Amino acid sequence: MKRLLLIPVSLGIVLLLTLPALASKDKPGEGVTVRPARATWTTGYFQEAIVRKGLEALGYDVQKPKDLANPIFYQAVTQGDVDYWANGWLPLHRAQMPKNFDKYAEPIGFVAKNGGLQGYLVDKRDVEKYHIKSLDDFKRPEVKKAFDSNGDGKADLIACPPGWGCEKVITHHMKVYGLGDDINPIKASYAASMAQGLANYNSGKPIFFYTWTPNWTTAKLVPGKDVMWINVPKIEPTSAQKDFVKQMSASGIKGAVTDPVKLGFVVNNIRIVANKKFLSDNPAAKQFFEDFKLPLVDINAQNAKMQAGEKSQRDIDRQADEWISAHQQEWDQWLADARAAAAK
Repeated sequence: MKRLLLIPVSLGIVLLLTLPALASKDKPGEGVTVRPARATWTTGYFQEAIVRKGLEALGYDVQKPKDLANPIFYQAVTQGDVDYWANGWLPLHRAQMPKNFDKYAEPIGFVAKNGGLQGYLVDKRDVEKYHIKSLDDFKRPEVKKAFDSNGDGKADLIACPPGWGCEKVITHHMKVYGLGDDINPIKASYAASMAQGLANYNSGKPIFFYTWTPNWTTAKLVPGKDVMWINVPKIEPTSAQKDFVKQMSASGIKGAVTDPVKLGFVVNNIRIVANKKFLSDNPAAKQFFEDFKLPLVDINAQNAKMQAGEKSQRDIDRQADEWISAHQQEWDQWLADARAAAAK
């Protein structure tokens, strides 16, 4: 909405000016256009939609997000070409940031603390039956036999296709832990392999697989209920992991066989990353970013819906609205905090 200002110039003459609308108390972002970005992987679309709706509720005019590869986003947000995204994986993405990133941009808040997990899971029934705690247990003859579906004498692991970053780490694990004669990493299509593994599990057979979160797999096979995260024997980092050894174990992970659990992969926090000037100019948006949290179980559940076919932008926006309605009290408090920050 525009404001009209009448300015007397001389007797009988009035100058009419149109001025931008002042932001209201409930809509501190009115008059501000926001330029978001979004990651290229679909499992991050849900949080983008919810954050966007939060900014819109605060009065911001939020443009359609730009889908950007990680290094391009970090360059763009540093330069001020985009304002934020909700898809930062840290510390994983640190290597993809320009050298001057910390001067012009920053991570803010925690969408999902310890939300970016990777590791190995085994069905809970067989974890308990065979007392499985780590990959080392697959050296035991009775465990190998239970998880051997093709009679080659090795336990079958649903792993990653060639070229994936996780495939390199799994290959490293097979070597450093001496598991080459004990585990057979299946490197076919991950989606197809997991679909077959899930069907086998539903028919009463064991399942042993690698996964990451957020992901539909942990909505279908829930850690602590259906499956358990297991340990690597000890932390043996790859050259790419060596600076993040402390982040390769984690405490408080639901469904882990031990606490802490040695995952063997770097545990990442999912965070909003934003341009510093944008945050300084928009205290309401900054406060909303700091408050916003999205339970990992909710992201996984939404990812499972996308896997089942509910993946259009209309579907994702509807799912975001449903999530907001289910968390209305918390949502209203975030908006109230943002409005209060803008009023200071």
